[in-house]
Amino acid sequence: MTAARALAAVDVGTNSVHMVIAKPVTGGSPEILARERVAVRLGAGGDDMKLLMPDAVERAVAALVEFRHIADAHDADVVAVATSAVREAANQGQFLRRVHDEARITVEVISGMEEARLIQLGAMSAVPIAGRPHIVIDIGGGSTELIVGDHAPAALARSLKLGHIRLTDRFFEGGVITDGAVKACRRHIKSFVAHVAQEARDIGFEVAVGCSGTIAAVAVLCAARRGETLRTVANATIERAELNELVDDLMSRPTPRDRADIAGLDPARRDVIVAGAILLRQLFKALGIKSLVVSTGALREGLLLDRFNRRDRSRDDGLHHLSDLRRSGVLALARSYHEDLIHAEHATDLALELFDETAAAHGLTIADSELLEAAGLLHNIGRFVAHSSHHKHSYYLIRHSERLAGFSENELELIALVARYHRKSRPVSSHREYTALAKPDRRRVRALAGLLRVGIALDRTYRRAVERIHASVSETAVTINVEVAAGADAGIELFTARRSSDLLAESLGRTVEFRVVETSTERGRRNHPARQPGDPVPSEALR
Repeated sequence: MTAARALAAVDVGTNSVHMVIAKPVTGGSPEILARERVAVRLGAGGDDMKLLMPDAVERAVAALVEFRHIADAHDADVVAVATSAVREAANQGQFLRRVHDEARITVEVISGMEEARLIQLGAMSAVPIAGRPHIVIDIGGGSTELIVGDHAPAALARSLKLGHIRLTDRFFEGGVITDGAVKACRRHIKSFVAHVAQEARDIGFEVAVGCSGTIAAVAVLCAARRGETLRTVANATIERAELNELVDDLMSRPTPRDRADIAGLDPARRDVIVAGAILLRQLFKALGIKSLVVSTGALREGLLLDRFNRRDRSRDDGLHHLSDLRRSGVLALARSYHEDLIHAEHATDLALELFDETAAAHGLTIADSELLEAAGLLHNIGRFVAHSSHHKHSYYLIRHSERLAGFSENELELIALVARYHRKSRPVSSHREYTALAKPDRRRVRALAGLLRVGIALDRTYRRAVERIHASVSETAVTINVEVAAGADAGIELFTARRSSDLLAESLGRTVEFRVVETSTERGRRNHPARQPGDPVPSEALR
């Protein structure tokens, strides 16, 4: 992608699929070229979203095929993410393959925490809240995101399994209010919200911001009750008193047909507006919100800004590829489990050097080097749980962490598996998580884990005896040239590396050989991103 090319950001949500197409503007906000939205109800009728129903899949695929045509007409690259409905569906793989094959769109399934991060970024792009303590609320079809802070990254970000479609299917089937349904729905919401609301109140916020179709719909309804017709919901407000009146009115109308004459109500929302409005009122009450301002920026706008930022970021390092956002999350997680970053960073340096030097053999991309760097810095965190089988514990801690912002669900799985295979057994068909991957991803895991094993082995004694490595690649072999520090004995490192190189050899389809060479006169490696300015230089005799 080039910096001047337009970008289409697609949000595959539980209720609708959205697309915004924009092109970057130097020194200013992106120029919006097109917006598209199609209601597909992807999460409806699937037994609490355990399955994507066939008719919903057909609607979503058809919408995404059309989105591809529109993006092509604008000569735009496409980046797409999926949220709650796809994230929870057992048949997500079938859906993603169909979208890839028929719409030529690769959809990343993102975690709830990543969804919250992108929502905050999008909300801040439309409402001037940066630097002010704020809470952002996004009510989707399958989940609700709450983000508290005064800047990005947030002080608190939570994704709750509460959404207007999920609640409608559970308590108001077909949009019909039955005896006891409202009370049961409120009780259910409280069970999810109470603890998070207390955390949010403890942090504190001055302004409440809401985004998503549900909140926009409520803003339009509140305005209509005041006799106003909104040309745009941007910066519209919802007051607690008028929200209470609206919910009372909605609850007095038991069926969608009874709601047909409500001024400002989109016919497509007559069945789900009750659940959405009740959820918003419960959030107002639990969080102590008196007034909320509506932002037209949400997940897709946040995705757009995030990808423009990644696209424009300079890559002049040549070794460390993690963005500041991803890196900060990786390092925070490593430090929370008392990881020895001095060893982890050096082993990762060596693995990344080998990645670059063997590019002709593995054919991986810079995006893959980001996964390798993250896995390298985190490979040993499982020792916090237990030294025995710590590679398996590392997998679990990485996979279930809420600190790793900026990564998709698939990327988190790959990072966790590369860390899991840094030692002991190689990937085999009996490992369920590994075999669940698509074939190209299984190849990536094997290659990255093979590179990481060698990098770790070449710092086996934790003494940085091996300073740098270079490699030459032929049709049949990879020769790794090892530069040893002056006066150091790297015998153990070389022995361990040779013993640990079988996975790399297998993944590259070549033999792997090692030889010691004289230290080059090239400049030394740059400081690793884990090292903070002013940190002391580590001792060379740590173990």
